[in-house]
Amino acid sequence: MLLKSSVRGLIFTLFVTTSLISPSLSAEDKSSSAQPYSFANLVEPLLPAVVNISTTTLLRGRGDSAAGTLEPPFAKGSPLEDFFKEFYDQMQPEGPRNSSAVGSGFIIDPEGYIVTNNHLIADADQVTVTLNDNTELKAVLVGRDRRTDIAVLKINTDKKLPFVQWGNSEKLRTGDRIVAIGNPFGLGGTVTTGIVSHLGRNIGSHSRSGDFVNGYIQTDASINMGNSGGPMFDMGGKVVGVNTAIYSPTGASVGIGFAIPSEVAKKVVTQIRQFGRAKRGWLGVHIQPVTEDIAEGLGLKDLVGVLVGNLVKDGPAAKANLQVGDVILKVGNKDVKEPRNLPQIVADISEGTKIPITIWRKGKVMSVPVQIGEYEEAEEASVIPSPDGGKDLAKGVEINGMTLQPLNEEIRQRFDITTDAQGVLVVDVDPKSSAAEKGIRPGDIIMEISQEEVKTPQQILEQFKGASKENRKSALLLINRDGESRYVSIKITSEEPEL
Repeated sequence: MLLKSSVRGLIFTLFVTTSLISPSLSAEDKSSSAQPYSFANLVEPLLPAVVNISTTTLLRGRGDSAAGTLEPPFAKGSPLEDFFKEFYDQMQPEGPRNSSAVGSGFIIDPEGYIVTNNHLIADADQVTVTLNDNTELKAVLVGRDRRTDIAVLKINTDKKLPFVQWGNSEKLRTGDRIVAIGNPFGLGGTVTTGIVSHLGRNIGSHSRSGDFVNGYIQTDASINMGNSGGPMFDMGGKVVGVNTAIYSPTGASVGIGFAIPSEVAKKVVTQIRQFGRAKRGWLGVHIQPVTEDIAEGLGLKDLVGVLVGNLVKDGPAAKANLQVGDVILKVGNKDVKEPRNLPQIVADISEGTKIPITIWRKGKVMSVPVQIGEYEEAEEASVIPSPDGGKDLAKGVEINGMTLQPLNEEIRQRFDITTDAQGVLVVDVDPKSSAAEKGIRPGDIIMEISQEEVKTPQQILEQFKGASKENRKSALLLINRDGESRYVSIKITSEEPEL
């Protein structure tokens, strides 16, 4: 990730750099070392397996276009030529230039496989890995998973490579000590320590990871720019998390960092090494929470399960005759307590597995056998939108960092959007925009702006222009995502795109 001087909110690219705390040790611990509060014995064998990762991305400038250079509107040799020369030199189109980013990773076996964050290497043209002894090696991408923000790289060398082992994040408890090693601000080999502040933290739409991370590990270990993809170790020296985000009002660490649990990361890494990509189970339903009003209307005594708001045509649930209005209570023997539980439970089920789904329908509990499909196959077939959704669609209209398209019949069929859903589809989001910062993503439907219904990109543009003329700095959008609605306030840019 690019090093920036100031970022607000959740910062995605970093991790770990914190000051040493003094852990409380038993008398036995204290007598066993000349340095009773030292982490040196733990850290020493781990440091060589943590690597620095730098990426280079070629940014195409205007000079790459067919427009060519600017020519003065007067004949060569004119008296005005020298006068305007400096001005026209400054206005010449820029050529291609490189953008660099730095981050962290860790070697997981002696063959040279390295785990890091996907967002660090996603758009890179070249990835360089620097080992602990300063050896620089070119890395190749084995595979990556946008949904969990995990990527696997491979390096080749005659050197004997050190490596670390996975631990079990499910055994962590709040208050456990952890150690992190990474590359903050490009400094390399920095060790930081802290405790597990919270487990199963849901950071929602702010996360680069999707619905398949079953709660993040929160830590007070210092997280800073350049630590993305670095490992979080337990006191046994095992990797229990992959550092991936911080919460910060300033862009620097304030003691609230987040890591992807190892139980999530290692499954994805294993699949990437085996198949070149992640493979997850898929049910094919659009769901929403069971509220008190919904529970009362359906005759449910407790707020349990998730409500099926829509079915993907020809998806596993539709083929098994699940219905809109069913409440899914269990998948196999696992309870579904809230909407984010369902995709996480189903994701761990192999494609082709037939599993009983316990539902509440018309006042009765029923069990329906469903043959699980594969999420990534549905994504590739555009049955469901991908994280890069919309980039392969016909060019949409770019407004305020969002690429938008009206909900025509073709779009509805492609993304399985019901006819009662009205608004404008978001097919792409500029990652540097206010829209991205507030969690708007491809597949969202903008239904209203400033409490006015919208059905075309033109109406959205007019609303933004009107708000700008009224000197308002932000606009309130009503977003529909998978049947759920929520309000989002985004900043209004000064650019006025042409439609």
